[in-house]
Amino acid sequence: MRAQDSATDSGTIAVDAGTEGTETSPTPVPGAPQHTAQGTPQHTTEAPAPDLPSHTAPTPARRGALLAALGVVAFSLTFPSTAWGLESFGPWSLVALRSTLAALIAGVFLLAVRAPVPPRRHWGGLAVVAGGVVIGFPLLTTLALQTSTTSHAAVVVGLLPLTTAVLGSLRTGERPSRTFWVAALAGAAVVIGFTVQQSGGALTSGDLYLFGALLVCAAGYTEGGRLARVMPGWQVIGWALILCLPLAVAGSAVAVPLEPVHLTAHGVLGLVWVAAGSTFFGLFVWYKGMAGIGVPRASQLQLAQPLLTLAWSFLLLGEEVSAAAPLAAVAVLVCIAATQRTGRRGRAAPRPAGETGPLRS
Repeated sequence: MRAQDSATDSGTIAVDAGTEGTETSPTPVPGAPQHTAQGTPQHTTEAPAPDLPSHTAPTPARRGALLAALGVVAFSLTFPSTAWGLESFGPWSLVALRSTLAALIAGVFLLAVRAPVPPRRHWGGLAVVAGGVVIGFPLLTTLALQTSTTSHAAVVVGLLPLTTAVLGSLRTGERPSRTFWVAALAGAAVVIGFTVQQSGGALTSGDLYLFGALLVCAAGYTEGGRLARVMPGWQVIGWALILCLPLAVAGSAVAVPLEPVHLTAHGVLGLVWVAAGSTFFGLFVWYKGMAGIGVPRASQLQLAQPLLTLAWSFLLLGEEVSAAAPLAAVAVLVCIAATQRTGRRGRAAPRPAGETGPLRS
């Protein structure tokens, strides 16, 4: 009892001592009950931090859209640059040298980052990418530009996003809506009508080359988009170029001595751009952007490519763009935009066999 009384007295003295002099208030504990002067308990809550304006780096989606847009700009310069390159090189020499230079650039980048060699199961898909966007599309469009203007070729190739969507639906098992197919057929009708009108009622060999280029390039885009889900997007085109290097070197060794070469500033600049700009840089940022925002959104950005090519043809080559060319290009863009706005009833694209884990970009 004496010990308790002593402790009570000490506590009383301590409290009394605390009331002398300046009065202090205890620090409130968030969430703990506090008492007002009238003795009513109150609960304090911690005020949320104010939202401050963010000045951080761009979001992955915004960055992916920017990269894909840069790829579209690079692609839009392909036809004018090819026309320049044909001033100095034959068509077979230009394609072979283009692929060789692009493959050497890709090899330097792959060695610099010590990129691992893709698994064997991916080399079949890489061969499709190589055959479509490294060899097939450049070769067929180069042959077409010997008889077609770049503005004419731009309108025909404006159907590429739609062709890619069609092959992609067949490859992945998606089932586009009926509205999608109506718009697809309308766009095809516009392109065929334009090419027949421009050629005087019959398809030319250049048009056949361009339609073939649509198919092989769409196949390369579709397979590349599939591979970009399981490996870094830029490495897809890098390894596809490396796969083509032996064939490109052999083609250069055969074609350059057989075809005339007349070096000009335009010719050399055209070769450098189609190799470094269109083939490597363009596909580098295109696949990386595609991996960041997905194939559908990336294809929407590519809708501007025909109009950009028409502008470059007028500014760089001084071509007289017919009144039908921009009208046909706009009509194609409207049709393709309609296909992008329609919903798809199919399932999501399946992951390649044997692949698990997060998507790669």
